[in-house]
Amino acid sequence: MDGSDLNLREAAAEALPATGGLPRCTVKPDCARLEPARAAALLARYGRPAPRYTSYPTAAQFTAETGPDRHAAWLGAVDAAEAVSLYLHVPFCDRLCWYCGCHTSVVHSRAPVADYVARLVREIGLVAAALPARLAAGAIHLGGGTPNVLAPGDLAVLVAALHRHFAVAPGTPFAAELDPRVLTAAWIEAACDLGLNRASLGVQDLDPRVQAAIGREQPFAQVAWSVEALRRAGLRSINLDLMYGLPHQTTAGLLATIDQLADLMPERIALFGYAHVPWMKPAQRLIPAEALPGPVARLEQQRQAAARLLDLGYVRIGLDHFAWPDDALARAAAAGRLHRNFQGYTEDAATTLLGFGASAISRLPGGYVQNHAGVPAWRERVTAGELATARGLAVDAADRLRGAVIERLMCDLVADLRRLCACHDASLPALVTGPVRERLDAMAADGLVTLFTSGEGGVSLDGLAVTEAGRPFVRSLCTIFDRHFSPAPTGRHSAAV
Repeated sequence: MDGSDLNLREAAAEALPATGGLPRCTVKPDCARLEPARAAALLARYGRPAPRYTSYPTAAQFTAETGPDRHAAWLGAVDAAEAVSLYLHVPFCDRLCWYCGCHTSVVHSRAPVADYVARLVREIGLVAAALPARLAAGAIHLGGGTPNVLAPGDLAVLVAALHRHFAVAPGTPFAAELDPRVLTAAWIEAACDLGLNRASLGVQDLDPRVQAAIGREQPFAQVAWSVEALRRAGLRSINLDLMYGLPHQTTAGLLATIDQLADLMPERIALFGYAHVPWMKPAQRLIPAEALPGPVARLEQQRQAAARLLDLGYVRIGLDHFAWPDDALARAAAAGRLHRNFQGYTEDAATTLLGFGASAISRLPGGYVQNHAGVPAWRERVTAGELATARGLAVDAADRLRGAVIERLMCDLVADLRRLCACHDASLPALVTGPVRERLDAMAADGLVTLFTSGEGGVSLDGLAVTEAGRPFVRSLCTIFDRHFSPAPTGRHSAAV
């Protein structure tokens, strides 16, 4: 983002209170109030299923036409001078959480995990061999599943493999998603000795009734011990994941959870909307659908939770993240340097992300590739000495432009369309066609976006900004620029709000 974007953001900030759409919260200027009837009407129009836009195009567009050969060619085209992000997927858990939408399974012995680690080391070597050089690692992320089901020795083997094939400087951002229920002091000590410096802990909600309904009993004491143990080990960046829209969840209960967790002083908090997709994740069929809050109640939970976090001193970032003002994520957001990838919001600016493990997705110069989601198929390919590519998608110039627009909307809630088109050598009228402008005008009329226009009669749309009332609907806004998205129900996405 350059100065013109920053100017547009300043103009947007000045314009938002006077948009004339929805009334803004008089207590918190960063919080939009909606009457139930008004909320219901907006949700009916803009709350339909939509992608989460951790990539563009989204994984729903990937096909088997992109296979190992194209994957290898794209790896060879990576800039040798570029630092890359490394993601390792650990698809195992000790216990299954019913709400989970991740690619994971329960293991009851160490053998499958040890075997997986051995294959993961082999895959790291296969991918590295296809790259033009020994590249620098700009960031490392362990996701899952539950990365802390790895034994400390397994973790040491993986980190050694990364250091062998990539240049990993001291202090490189190294994060892991952790389950407090199975976290141990020995694991924390080993991980921190290996360079772990960031951690994200799943909490969701502390209400025992909600926890029972989602299959995740986890008392506050476990969370508190985990945070304190990580602090003692030297970590200074801890994120806690929360959810709204869970079964039997109430706004009062969610606020009580936030108040308890605030005593732990996490640098970041993520507030996700629960995605109920039982047709994709069979375990979610164990969750009583009748116990889920309705769309209006979900929106109210999100609104009040966000207001409470702002009261506590957090800065709101994008759609669903909050951070202390001096946190790296908040600083990146303030400077217009926030990005979005498969791990969510990040200050990591790497354009190449290398994914390792079953279901992992890589972002490369030519497009996206995804490994086989099932461990057996992934293991078979890696054991044979081949890339485990199952599907992917080539990205063209039009996708790159639209991806840039969507990323800026998701990250900044502002998009300078004229500048973005110029940067991508693209036509602004070709981007903002008649149907696109009609949908944007409708959202503007509903007070969800502010449009910045020029020319006689405002015929040219130069940029747009999301109002605070429109923030919950930003995923729906992004679908307007998504040339692949179909509003017809496909069962691929969760509700947008």
